[in-house]
Amino acid sequence: MARPGGRSARVQEAVHTAVRELEAEVGRDALTVPLIAARAGVTPSTVYRRWGDLGALLSDVAVEHLRPETEPEDLGGLSADLTAWAEQFLDEMASPPGRAYIRDALLGDPDGDNAGRCSAYAAEQIDVVLRRATARGEPRVPGTESVIDHVVAPMMYRILFRPGGLDPAYAQRLVADCLAAEQDRR
Repeated sequence: MARPGGRSARVQEAVHTAVRELEAEVGRDALTVPLIAARAGVTPSTVYRRWGDLGALLSDVAVEHLRPETEPEDLGGLSADLTAWAEQFLDEMASPPGRAYIRDALLGDPDGDNAGRCSAYAAEQIDVVLRRATARGEPRVPGTESVIDHVVAPMMYRILFRPGGLDPAYAQRLVADCLAAEQDRR
């Protein structure tokens, strides 16, 4: 097992940085494991041993890129908080770089681990919003899975298969429908 903060973490950071830099410099199609390894200061065998192939490495880099850096904004109410989060999520994921990261995360992930990590990132963000609403004493706070089913899942389907019409109003409608469904259930 890798030691957090040890050589393994340094190698991962160096390789991830090399991928991001080289992708910006030479483009994705020119990336190779030997090129990335040279930039990272490791041997190609280190990259192959840790990631297996270029697709798995790109998948790992994509998942790290998709990890949120901050908690969702606290705007003082469930509807506002969830709507702001959903709008930002949609904007990031539906952008050309976001779609490329989603594609990479899934293509190099035959066992589904990276998809699970991405799903967990979204669930963690939603949990923060819902915990805040509960702590404020707001009535009818939906569960995380309900938000995933009513907001995240339709967004991801549209991002991947029907990208037209993905604007803030779409995110707003999904959140409003989710919250209305929660009211109807109670």
